[in-house]
Amino acid sequence: MSRLVYIIAGEPSGDILASRLMQALWRHDPEVRFVGVGGETMQTLGFKSLFPIKELSVMGFWEVAPRLPLIFKRMKQVMVDLERQQPDLLVTVDSWGFVRSILQKVKNKKLKIKTIHYVAPQVWAWKKNRAPKAAKLMDRLMTLWPYEPAYFEKYGLHCDFVGHPVVENTNGSDRVQDQRTLLCLLPGSRHSEVKRLIPIFKKVVARLCTHFPDLFVMIPTVDAIAEEVEQAFANMPTPHTIVRGQEERYQVFRACRFALAASGTVTLELTAYGAPHLIAYRFSYLTNLLVKRVVTTKYANLINILANREVVPEFVLNRCREDLIYNKALEMMKDLDKAQEQVTQAKQCFAQLRPKGMMPSEKAASVLLELL
Repeated sequence: MSRLVYIIAGEPSGDILASRLMQALWRHDPEVRFVGVGGETMQTLGFKSLFPIKELSVMGFWEVAPRLPLIFKRMKQVMVDLERQQPDLLVTVDSWGFVRSILQKVKNKKLKIKTIHYVAPQVWAWKKNRAPKAAKLMDRLMTLWPYEPAYFEKYGLHCDFVGHPVVENTNGSDRVQDQRTLLCLLPGSRHSEVKRLIPIFKKVVARLCTHFPDLFVMIPTVDAIAEEVEQAFANMPTPHTIVRGQEERYQVFRACRFALAASGTVTLELTAYGAPHLIAYRFSYLTNLLVKRVVTTKYANLINILANREVVPEFVLNRCREDLIYNKALEMMKDLDKAQEQVTQAKQCFAQLRPKGMMPSEKAASVLLELL
């Protein structure tokens, strides 16, 4: 009988991680079956999601509150489905706020399901006291960053550094030349992100146009928020296009002169394709205040955390302002040598994210096969 793996991936970035994991597992065992919760990339592989992941894709203290009734409803739905399916393995991918409760319920109900979490909770960034609690909720943990296992192993959790699958995007990542000045905008994959970043990005674009008459803006997005993004940019006078699909997204990364991006995994993808960029992020006013009090890490950007210095310019929380972002974007777009130096330094950090001997998704698949 084929083995059944239940996956919960509640974010677009987790959806991509899980899709790579599925493909790597199928290479070893074509009969393994997948059910659960996932996004558009997983669905292109034939995966049927229990519900749309955009319902879970929200970040911030006050931003989550209005969604709580729906989130609790979806938690209950997942638990009913888990007990009905009785999978051989439960794989939770990122989305710690949601899957933590699922893992706790699985433990409380004493379900005989092996559990593994993919993408460690960021205890190194805030609330390190979460590590012992998290360690008790799962049988195993796969981390993307080489420094993360130490936070959990001291509490008895078996951890595997598997690396970040974004390093697998480097095949065919040569830069593409375009006669126009291409600017890539990546305002995020959540409603709360695009709501706050798009107005700022549009103002920056309006100012950049005076320096680059041939400016053309490309805006990669995901299906979950594509309509919202398209409407938000509809009245922008600068020539632009909305881009959907993973391969089309990477083509934009190869060709753009510069990118303005929401903080997150996308910075690794931009680095893989040699695209100079900056990152921006902000929450509501009250959430901004709370985040400043609880976050202990010096940097928000993943490359900067690895480098322990600002390689990629950051404009987060109170610094997420039109004037600051415009000044840096203009500087980097005019000084191509400086932009290239950022890419070179970022790629040196990026190299740390590949485990020895195999690709990250293959490493992750080998861990799952061991559990199975």
